Amino acid sequence: MYEPKNFDHLLGTPGFSDQLLQNHFTLYQGYVKNVNTMLQDLDALVKEGKAGTQAYAEIKRRFGWEWNGVRLHELYFGNMAKTGTSFADGVLKTELMRTYGSFEQWEKDFRAVSAMRGIGWAVLYFDPVGKQVFNVWVNEHDMGHLAGCTPLLILDVFEHAYMLDYGIKRADYIEAFFKAIDWQVVAGRLAQ
Repeated sequence: MYEPKNFDHLLGTPGFSDQLLQNHFTLYQGYVKNVNTMLQDLDALVKEGKAGTQAYAEIKRRFGWEWNGVRLHELYFGNMAKTGTSFADGVLKTELMRTYGSFEQWEKDFRAVSAMRGIGWAVLYFDPVGKQVFNVWVNEHDMGHLAGCTPLLILDVFEHAYMLDYGIKRADYIEAFFKAIDWQVVAGRLAQ
């Protein structure tokens, strides 16, 4: 059984009301609950000899959505800090410079991806094979991910992440998010 992580240390983050964060934490906890329920249901269906049933197939199809709902939220909350941290020289900066030419160009591109119409996630990925970073739009939890790549920075751009505080002003939410990024965590994901 999976236990939801506690992200209460983010309460009080400038640009994110406590109500918005608490609602978002509750949504995340729901994903954890659903993953646990699905794992139990799948186990029961297998034990009952019903692995070839429609019920089994539908749970299997839905599992990626719920699982990634857990992990993407953990990565998103995990790359935030109440006061944010400074971007520092290191391997991450080298990789961003190699692909985008400068941190500013990378940021401009990431903000553009984040501001695209629709719901989803903006993700900075690192491809360990090609040694390249990519800013990617992930439309749904379970679709659009780059296989084999490491997610470094995650921004939730589903409406639940910002509407309560910003209405339809997604750019203002993105600005608040950039002030709350924990760059040490993001850079640490590259080193793993």
